[in-house]
Amino acid sequence: MHPDLTSLEHVDELHRLIDESQSRPVLLFKHSYTCGTSMEALDELVAHLNDRIDDRGPEGSALQYAMVTVQTHRAVSNAVAQRLGVRHETPQALLIRDGRVVWSASHFRVTAAAVDDAIRNQS
Repeated sequence: MHPDLTSLEHVDELHRLIDESQSRPVLLFKHSYTCGTSMEALDELVAHLNDRIDDRGPEGSALQYAMVTVQTHRAVSNAVAQRLGVRHETPQALLIRDGRVVWSASHFRVTAAAVDDAIRNQS
């Protein structure tokens, strides 16, 4: 895993992360360690993290990156769907601003280029 990708293990951590999206964008990745497609999407996210030049939001705050592994943290995964009003999918990338999802992608649409574009256009 990438050092800038925080693992969410508890529902209260998710709530804090969503609250934090009021001051800086958050990219949340939902991952399944038993799914090859999810492994490829994680590789794409790590490529984005390794190659990013500037991922600061309009206020100058760096993005926060987090990941939920659905097999080991099902309660957190379920809370994502409930709190953000999104259908559960894995892999799934969610860009969150001001407590709401402003961009999402799942399966093969989670690519380094798609994440780059979303951050540039939605942050």
